[in-house]
Amino acid sequence: MDAGIRDSLRRKKLFLLDMDGTLYLGNRLFPQTLPFLQAIRQAGADYLFLTNNSSRGTKDYVNKLTGLGIPCAPEDFFTSTHAALVYLKLHHPGELVYALGTASFREQLAEAGIRVTDRIAPAIGVLLMGYDTELNYQKLVDACALINEGLPYLATNPDWVCPTATGYLPDCGSMAQMLEHATGRLPHVLGKPRPDIALTAMAQKNCAPKDCVLVGDRLYTDIACANNAGAAGILVLSGETKADALKESDIQPYAVVQNVGELTGILTG
Repeated sequence: MDAGIRDSLRRKKLFLLDMDGTLYLGNRLFPQTLPFLQAIRQAGADYLFLTNNSSRGTKDYVNKLTGLGIPCAPEDFFTSTHAALVYLKLHHPGELVYALGTASFREQLAEAGIRVTDRIAPAIGVLLMGYDTELNYQKLVDACALINEGLPYLATNPDWVCPTATGYLPDCGSMAQMLEHATGRLPHVLGKPRPDIALTAMAQKNCAPKDCVLVGDRLYTDIACANNAGAAGILVLSGETKADALKESDIQPYAVVQNVGELTGILTG
């Protein structure tokens, strides 16, 4: 990494941090994570945890990260579920939403004032799909029926896989592709790589894109989102993306590091 990029990173005011594959893998915290978070604060900057994973609510993430040893509070998170809430309230106010997702996902939507169901009903106005670790066949049958009716069809994220300690698992993007084979339709995506999720998170911290860094392990979501939002996208090779993929991708990061530990060294000079 050249000196110009290093100097630029030291001047950034906000770090938007992907979690799965970036700060931890499954229930294993990367040893570089805590020193990295401390270095951000010591450099006078701030951070938000920014994730496409909608299977957990904010309370669940607080419990998970606290259990891993990362001090955090609900206001430290901005998820694709938050992006969905903003979109639904703006474009589908008051409509009944079929939420294809976990119980935690539905609970978070309901707590924010969204009318939610997980059963077919005549009054449904929108289908919203998240990363569903509680998926069953009936949900797929319901989703196909609603998609075939022509209802607005949304998804929290397009991630193909979710990294775990034992390997990759199908994520929301894989489920969307399965439904596309059955219905011929793909959803309108609300999370990364769309810039809205990052820009809304920046606005929450009163930060301009030029002063923001988005750190993540996926080219097609994390780095694409950074590029689309006008922020600096830093790719870590500790998760899904491997170095060889960079050569074949049209999506290129601002910088590449092996893990967040390299960023700690930059921030501490």
